[in-house]
Amino acid sequence: MQIRTGDTFDPRVIALLDHHVAAARAQTAPGSAHALDLAGLRAPEVAFWTGWDGDTLVATGALKSLSAEHGEVKSMHTLQTTRRRGFGGEMLRHIITEARARGMARLSLETGSWDYFKPAHALYRAHGFVLCGPFQGYVDDPNSLFLTLDLSASR
Repeated sequence: MQIRTGDTFDPRVIALLDHHVAAARAQTAPGSAHALDLAGLRAPEVAFWTGWDGDTLVATGALKSLSAEHGEVKSMHTLQTTRRRGFGGEMLRHIITEARARGMARLSLETGSWDYFKPAHALYRAHGFVLCGPFQGYVDDPNSLFLTLDLSASR
């Protein structure tokens, strides 16, 4: 997979992100979906990447800077027809590497707690993320799962 800086004006990227946001909202209780829309991905504190298998867009991922030392994984999504081929893990490793390169000591994320999100839970845990409490404006929510990775300990 080739990882590139994401173009949020590319119609292929827009279509995959629209699907990601719609699926997240459909699988989560109202008010509990926190997927970034296109405007959110264009914010200056967000770095966004796309993953390509040849000419096919297969994955997206983003890193939101919460502070100089704390980042948040956002917009992790893999094309349904290409799942279980390692693209999600490759994108997550890219985000972790970028967070370290920016001097971040902690990387956190919020994802859904429902069965639909279990493959994501497994992916994050396989990369060293552990449960944590809500962070940076999130509130305790039974529909959310909060995970964090201590980047300073895993260098």
